[in-house]
Amino acid sequence: MTNIYRTALHGTLAGVALCLSAMPAFAQSDIGAVQAAAEPIATFVPNDDRVEHRIDYSIWTSALNSFVISMGPPLRKKPFEVPSTLGTRQRAGHNSMYRLDGAMMGFSFMPPNIIASFTEYREDLERVADGLDIQSIPRNEQLAFWLNLHNVAMVEQVAKAWPVRQPRTIEIDGVPLDEAKFITVEGVALSPKDIRTRIVYPNWSNAKVIYGFWHGEIGGPAIQRRAFEGNKLSDQLDRAAKEFANSRRGVEKRGKTLHVSRLYLEAAPYYFPNFEADLRAHLLSHVEGEVLERVNATSTVEASLREHDIADLSGGARLNSFFSNGKLNQGIINLLNQRAQKLQYIERKGLRTGTVTFSNIILPGDDPNKGEVE
Repeated sequence: MTNIYRTALHGTLAGVALCLSAMPAFAQSDIGAVQAAAEPIATFVPNDDRVEHRIDYSIWTSALNSFVISMGPPLRKKPFEVPSTLGTRQRAGHNSMYRLDGAMMGFSFMPPNIIASFTEYREDLERVADGLDIQSIPRNEQLAFWLNLHNVAMVEQVAKAWPVRQPRTIEIDGVPLDEAKFITVEGVALSPKDIRTRIVYPNWSNAKVIYGFWHGEIGGPAIQRRAFEGNKLSDQLDRAAKEFANSRRGVEKRGKTLHVSRLYLEAAPYYFPNFEADLRAHLLSHVEGEVLERVNATSTVEASLREHDIADLSGGARLNSFFSNGKLNQGIINLLNQRAQKLQYIERKGLRTGTVTFSNIILPGDDPNKGEVE
């Protein structure tokens, strides 16, 4: 019988609602050097003795639904403008060209008890792994665990540091957030980067896992409004990959050069050892329409795109108080107005905004691991 391990956010989290240049080829020795330094992380290599356990992340999904606003499908056009504040040329809030891509967190809405509950939830997930033998559950369940733990930890630390313009400036005891070992699983201290590059990337061969990790930045893969779940994971990652690869923060064409996100460099030793050829093949499996045409019309690849600004509704800035006379601050109002204009434009043009997905329906005689992310 399947055992269901349910973890819960403490406090009132679930009840809060939101109102509103070409690269050189990478040698196999590069991967070997990383793997040689991986002990004791080698304990997290998935094993073949599978135990049918499932972890329930429904409370995390409730939290994401409360604090995440989707900005809609990628449009690949200049963001809609709003008038500047009266008497000044300055605009409140975001000025990133990618501000209408992906999704934004509502860090401004998080009181101290909610932020504290993120830490408690991250610690709950750590304890689940301690008692569950995370390496023995189905591979999709393992991957969902690592993706969710990574993202919970990132949301927790960015929320604690907010207001901050760029998450890369956050430090824990003098160590940059991405490299700080504040996560502990089965007695092993881990950083967010460890989870990506020392656990997931070496043990999962499908490059779409890249898109499950939230970096806190507009320029990275979007945070999803649902927790990752083992039985839906492949489809969830496909949607995340499609959104990012078809957006301007993922791919741009300038002349005969295909400019791509610098985030692909981190994953290159594992998925793109022959960087240009392997990445191009990967992108061709996710891009469509005009983006597909642009990829095919280029001859070289350069990893040059990056936007470090925080993926936050207010742009990581506390503009006076969050509420002013019962109203949202001007930065958030501006962003939400631009989002509304974007969605109205999409509706007028009759552009497709979504798809209907049937996730891993298991029929009699089907392999129980159908839809497993390799």
